[in-house]
Order: sequence, then structure tokens, then C-alpha cells
Amino acid sequence: MDVEAVRTFVAVANGGQFQAAADELGTSQQAVSKRIAGLERHLEVALLVRTSHGSRLSLDGQVFLPHAKKVLTAIEQAEHAMRPGSRPLRVDVLNRRIAPAQAVYRFYRSRPESNLDAVTMGRENAAQAAQAVLKGSADASFRALPADQVPAGISAERLLDAPVQLLVGPAHPLATAPAIRPADLAGLRIWVPGIRPGTEWSAFYEALSEEFGLSIDALGPNFGDEALMDTLADSASLATLVGAGDRYLWPQTHDLRRIPLHDPTPVYPHTLLFRTGDKHPVLTELRNYLRMTAPETSDDVWVPRWACT
Repeated sequence: MDVEAVRTFVAVANGGQFQAAADELGTSQQAVSKRIAGLERHLEVALLVRTSHGSRLSLDGQVFLPHAKKVLTAIEQAEHAMRPGSRPLRVDVLNRRIAPAQAVYRFYRSRPESNLDAVTMGRENAAQAAQAVLKGSADASFRALPADQVPAGISAERLLDAPVQLLVGPAHPLATAPAIRPADLAGLRIWVPGIRPGTEWSAFYEALSEEFGLSIDALGPNFGDEALMDTLADSASLATLVGAGDRYLWPQTHDLRRIPLHDPTPVYPHTLLFRTGDKHPVLTELRNYLRMTAPETSDDVWVPRWACT
């Protein structure tokens, strides 16, 4: 069914004149007549009765009119739903504890009227997340994707560099260190449970290990963050790595210590992936917010060679 013909029928029914409908729709009286005739052929009924004073609805036209109005209302609602900003911006933050989730939350706190939805696609690697954005399953995703793997149609903007810190228990030899160089961690066991081959964080830790001669492993079962904190609190030798903006909580009695890394400072290059040309207003606001609130970092930082610039 021709939607413009339905719209024209409603206009004629409301005004009672073909010329009035033509003026309302910005077309000619001849075009109005052709649309009505085509609609009547499609429905196989006469919708209007022509008179010397204009047109009036036939009995079939009276039955059809409320349905025609519902059709136009549904189309208007569908068009409105597709306008930029009419639906929530769907942002993948990977994990609700880490820096991107905290940054998006701060953005929302500063603009509570923002129409957005934070999701976690933690089972997908960076390449899969990029494809999900390309296909529209999400509008944007924070990932660490090699520059040469960004697919056509996707823009990548590195908006959030998260400094990496060492996390140890109170009995660890480095527990009282104010800061430490990554190279000085060589020989220590750094345990990061949950590393999955093929993920961007696996590639990050592999590059970090190779650069500074570190021993980073994911051996043993992964019982979650709470179990990791329990293990660190009881260990005099085990350490892990966390992002400076990551939100981990542990009992006060654990007395865990965050130790900054410097000379250089490794940073995890969280990059926002989004469809090129996406005009969603919340996406624009989020990107501007992240640029303005990005913490200052020294020039003495390390990122994997494959990271987006």
C-alpha cells in the first residue's frame, strides 16, 4: 500500500476538497487525484464520492479512515524513534569495574538527562566488538584494538589511557614502595586470572611482558575478583595488575596496596569504536566529555606498538 496515497486520502477526508489536500501536501490536484485512484484500485472499493461541491466519504471510506489514521500515526512514531537521540545510546564498557564504565558513569552523573544504556560485551574480543558496532548491536565500544584491525566504516578514537598499577597484599616485599619501575618487576609472579587467548587484554599483557621481561600468568581457576583479593591479602609473593581507574573493593582488613608504575608508566589504551558518521547527540557529548576530562599524563608512558594513536 502506498503510504503517500493513504496520507493523501486522509488529507482529502479532512478538508473535503482535492485542491485543499493538494495545497496541504505541497503537490498538484492532479497528483492527489491519481493517488486516490490508485488507492481505490488497490483496495477495490470507492473511498470517496465526488460531488459538485467537493468530495465526501463513501461508506467504505468511513470504515477505512480510522485505520488510515492509525497507519500514519504508526509511521510517524517509527520515524521519530529513528531520529538521532530518540533512542538510548548503547555503549559497551566491557566490564563494569574498569575505567571505561567509571568514565561513562561520571558522564551520566554530570548529565543525568542523557539517554544512554551501558552494556558489557565481555565475551566478545575487540574484533568481534567492532563488528557488533558495525552491525548496530551497540553504538560504541571501549576496546584496545590494533590500528590495522579497525574495519571500514568504524572510527577509532583513543579517549581513555588508564595507567596500570601493581596491587599487592601487606606482606609483599613491595607493599611499602611509593612507586616502582616495570622493569623492577622482572622475576616476580604477577597473577591476572581470567586472561583469555585472543582477547585484547591478553595481547596487552603479552606485549607488556615482552617489553619489560615480566612473568604474567593466568594459571589456576578464576573464582572472581573477590577471591583474587582474598588471595593477595594472604600472600607474601603474589601480585596482580589493575587500572588506576578500576573500581575494586575489598575488606579493610585485607590492607591491599596500589603501587603506581613509572619510568615508564604503562597505560591501557581504551579506544572508543563507533560507526563513522554516527550523529547520535549523546555520542558527540560523550566524546567531548572524555576529551575534556582526560587526566593529564606525562610523556613517559608505554603503550603497545599496535595501539591506536
